[in-house]
Amino acid sequence: MTTGGTPVSAEAPAARPSAIAGYEDWPFYIRQHPRFAAATPDAQELADALGVPGASGAPAVTVHWEETHDGVTTSQLSWQLGFGPRSTGWLIRPADVSGRLPGVLALHCHGGNKFGGADRLVELPTDHPLAANPRTGYEGRALATDIARNGFAVLAHDTFAWGSRRFDLTTPPWRTAAALEARRAQWREDGVVPSEAEDYNAAAGIHEDTVAKAAGLLGTSLAGMVAHDDLAALDILAGLPGVDPDRLGCVGFSGGGGRSVALAVLSPRIRSSVVTCMMTTFESLLPAHLDAHSWLLQTPGLWKLGDWPELTTRSARANFLVQYALADELFPEDGMRDAHRILESLHAAGRYTGSFWPGRHLFTAAMQEDATAFLAATLNTSCPFVPQPARTS
Repeated sequence: MTTGGTPVSAEAPAARPSAIAGYEDWPFYIRQHPRFAAATPDAQELADALGVPGASGAPAVTVHWEETHDGVTTSQLSWQLGFGPRSTGWLIRPADVSGRLPGVLALHCHGGNKFGGADRLVELPTDHPLAANPRTGYEGRALATDIARNGFAVLAHDTFAWGSRRFDLTTPPWRTAAALEARRAQWREDGVVPSEAEDYNAAAGIHEDTVAKAAGLLGTSLAGMVAHDDLAALDILAGLPGVDPDRLGCVGFSGGGGRSVALAVLSPRIRSSVVTCMMTTFESLLPAHLDAHSWLLQTPGLWKLGDWPELTTRSARANFLVQYALADELFPEDGMRDAHRILESLHAAGRYTGSFWPGRHLFTAAMQEDATAFLAATLNTSCPFVPQPARTS
């Protein structure tokens, strides 16, 4: 049909789905809380480079359930950070232990698994919907629960874009939808019926580019938003009854290791930081290893502050344990060894420990025990370190 000589389409164009579904309030939050105030100029430079937004105040914490089993008490918590969905976390502590305990923030990996989050670090009741998590990368062990058995209060939380904090991709934005449909077509051709988690993770892997674009437009980054959630979780851990706020550490594997570096710089509360399979020089990633990593590591302009190992010197208090896997497919060996030499040259004796392990990109049982012993030594836990038997899901 025509109106005044101008052709008019019989059908209105389809409305575009939200590119940030579940987070439509994110831009407003950033406008209201544009800048995190760090404790030191060195930390402020990193916060500004990542675009870490400020906090909206200490969130109220809800306890959903608590269960004691096999020597530990596990509580499921949640809190609202002021935008996006509520955050879920798990607090694990030794059962029947009095007095204040050193606290550890357990930081889950990227893993290409955004459907889940911190659940991969925690032993959950058998009837919990996430209890069957295979804990890929951790040799089937529940890292946070095992650390708690050695005398720590451990908080493991879902961070921005993972688990309870994931984006709603029920109706994915157009570019994500097109790539997802290609993946689904391949599954159909192969006779594969993907699980809900597999389907979501396929979409989320593509959608990470969109999240990074949105973050950049807002003056932040994926790493900056993750750091925002991690800083809030650290404040929650420090304020919990039975936690000593002067003895706090963090531990992370892969993407969680990158988060462990950032948190140790951004918060002077952190006295001990474990970085597993996430240390190299930026130069070593170019050109062949650049595509092995996500936006969580590769924040635009970060190199202007110094190389990745050099950023650790911006931490006010932390002692660092960095664990390298010699056959790590995500990092070249020469880059890891160069990072080790840089770290040794930058830190006084005792503040940096580097260890090289055989094998691929994994947080093995032996590495986990080494990490727990380091946390016990640097946070002065009164509970002697006891290696834990393997517990597979």
